[in-house]
Amino acid sequence: METSNTLHRDVQGLPREAGPLSSYNGDIPPCPDWFTKAIATGYETRFVRVKGARVHYQSWSSPNKPGLLLVHGNGAHAHWWDFIAPYFAQTYNVVAMTFSGMGESDWRSEYDMATFAEEQIAVCEATGMFDHEQKPIIVAHSFGGFVTILTGAEYGERLAGTVIVDSPVNPPHRERKESRAIRSHKIYPDLPTALGRFRLAPAQPCENHFAMDYIARWSLKQVETDSGMGWTWRFDPDIWQRFEIGKSASELLKQTACRIALFRGEDSELMPDEVKDYMEQLLDRKVPFVSIPHAYHHVMLDQPLAFVSALRAILADWDHSAPSRKSE
Repeated sequence: METSNTLHRDVQGLPREAGPLSSYNGDIPPCPDWFTKAIATGYETRFVRVKGARVHYQSWSSPNKPGLLLVHGNGAHAHWWDFIAPYFAQTYNVVAMTFSGMGESDWRSEYDMATFAEEQIAVCEATGMFDHEQKPIIVAHSFGGFVTILTGAEYGERLAGTVIVDSPVNPPHRERKESRAIRSHKIYPDLPTALGRFRLAPAQPCENHFAMDYIARWSLKQVETDSGMGWTWRFDPDIWQRFEIGKSASELLKQTACRIALFRGEDSELMPDEVKDYMEQLLDRKVPFVSIPHAYHHVMLDQPLAFVSALRAILADWDHSAPSRKSE
């Protein structure tokens, strides 16, 4: 686990002990109607090539609308947004992407923050977001938020704003913790066993097992073994052995060249008030800082509808005050 101004490594699937989904033995947990309807909403799956790697993205609506790019955390994928994105599809050209080395995107021999930022811009370009008179907005969780802080510093003039969700840029005095060593992927004999090993990291309670189960299934892939077929995690377990961080998040946050809003889970151990105050100090301006009640680090899983409502409010305010490209 990292702290300070480095990256928060919330890789899913690493713990080998049984997780909360093990009790379902491969069955889908009961889920509310809103969730069933949301994940049944159709989307298009496409890829854009960035520095030789295919980057996966999903699109729910039309490029005739203002762009809204949704970005996941480390070890995750675009499907974390499948039950969030439909709530914005009527108003926005809403797209969720998957970084290289994760989900359905290609793996690389080397990784760096600048390339991840380029992937965000490439997806915006591929989906027509820069062709609309309103500039796009990026909403990003955890590790994706750190990438988006870089994107906001380097490409902010092309964006209407960024929303950073539970991505802590820590003050220098906050205690550092040692990072957990990344293990090679284990291959599980069947899907129920694999699902039973899925846990959130950093560890936290999550009552919405239906959401956990959904993203866990998209986090796995079938592979061939000597004894038949098995299941393993999609993300590249060696990313952090072949990764270049680049500039510090604190310096990049100060360089943000577009509007910015900060979200956190109110119960997130990663985003206490001192982190909030430090990030606001770095920005040297008053920015929206939204705390989602009864949510931990994985805000979209803990309180998805509260998250949707809060994000809608921020976006509506920004849309109302946003200048068009013609007026610039």
